[in-house]
Amino acid sequence: MSDDAVSPEEVRHVAELARVDLEDDEVDQFARQFADILEYFETLDEVPEVDREADLANVMRPDEERDSLDTEEALRNAPETEDGYFKGPNVS
Repeated sequence: MSDDAVSPEEVRHVAELARVDLEDDEVDQFARQFADILEYFETLDEVPEVDREADLANVMRPDEERDSLDTEEALRNAPETEDGYFKGPNVS
């Protein structure tokens, strides 16, 4: 793909939509970079498709019902508690 695949006018238009002020040298630089990016996409179009489906397996364990900790046991290692709840620092 040639460097003029993206015109400076298109770069200025996109910059205007994004509310970005660009100098003339920046417009030229972005036009070249956009052209490079589009060339990469064209390269990706050349990658052959794979005709097989991926082997998927369920990696999740089944749910198990278990007794939970009682309040006293859950709060045992908490640095601070208040009224049966964990207490953390005030957030301002």
